[in-house]
Amino acid sequence: MIPANVGASTVRDWAFPRAATGLRVLLTYGRDHGLGARTVLAGTGLQAGSLGLASGSGAAEVTAAQELRVVRNLVARLGEGIGPDVGSRYRAETFGVFGYALRSSRTLGEAVEVALTYLDLSHAFALPRAEVVGDEVVGRLDGGGLPVDVREVLVARDATAVLTVLDDLVPGGTGASLELTGSTATLRVAVSEMARPLPRDGADAAERSRLLCEQVVEPRRRRTGLAADVRVLVTQRLPEGAPMTAVAADLGRSERTLRRELAAAGVGYRELLDEVRASLAAELLRSGPTLGVDALARRLGYAEATSFIAAFRRWTGTTPAAWAREFA
Repeated sequence: MIPANVGASTVRDWAFPRAATGLRVLLTYGRDHGLGARTVLAGTGLQAGSLGLASGSGAAEVTAAQELRVVRNLVARLGEGIGPDVGSRYRAETFGVFGYALRSSRTLGEAVEVALTYLDLSHAFALPRAEVVGDEVVGRLDGGGLPVDVREVLVARDATAVLTVLDDLVPGGTGASLELTGSTATLRVAVSEMARPLPRDGADAAERSRLLCEQVVEPRRRRTGLAADVRVLVTQRLPEGAPMTAVAADLGRSERTLRRELAAAGVGYRELLDEVRASLAAELLRSGPTLGVDALARRLGYAEATSFIAAFRRWTGTTPAAWAREFA
């Protein structure tokens, strides 16, 4: 059961980096409505192939501005009423380790707590607040701080996604209701539903999944400003090794200037590169044996697997195979 004063998300700003896997939902939606990837990604500087979005093998990050551009592209082609339809396509699995933590929760109430704690591992723009009113938990999403041109679309998408994921977590659904009113959304679910047990694997799943969330989210929260932008651009260029010259050019800087500005911020480029690689390696290993060590090394920008294994041992004190056996 969650406390009576459920409260708001720990996230205070929607402009956080997000996993590129969220764009797969938007790309698929566009494709199903006759739009090619180039049209959907126009103006983002992204290509589906370079992020692994076409095959689903990628675990890169994108900026909030890039995802926002994709939403605007869809709205321009398909209209402002797409929010609920897009939102209904999200499932817990869409969100990587965040979704794993939701699935691993002992009860629906615990899943709500996880969602509010790690919202910046989702793809949300409209930030939620929840409270207990009588015998209901009432969740509200207010789009007041979102760009006016896509405010209602984003609120409708995010609120519908929340409802869809909650119902997907609980066998038979939660019986929750959703009311969309312009730039606000209200979800209502009986307080008694919060105690509903969720199907999960293993008694230690909840603790393990939270640890994984912390491993992914901590570097993101620790880096702001230029360092945060560099981290995102590094993830997008990892398959080619994320050369500093290319990332600097993406930011409109020379390599020397970028190095100087990062030093002033108290961080080095190599440190950011290692952070991204360590985080994405954990994400990809946790998702199961879909990639061998050689393929994973290439995905992270290593020329050979031995270099990746040595780096992984430096980060974690163990090998990728041993880590996967323990945490995947």
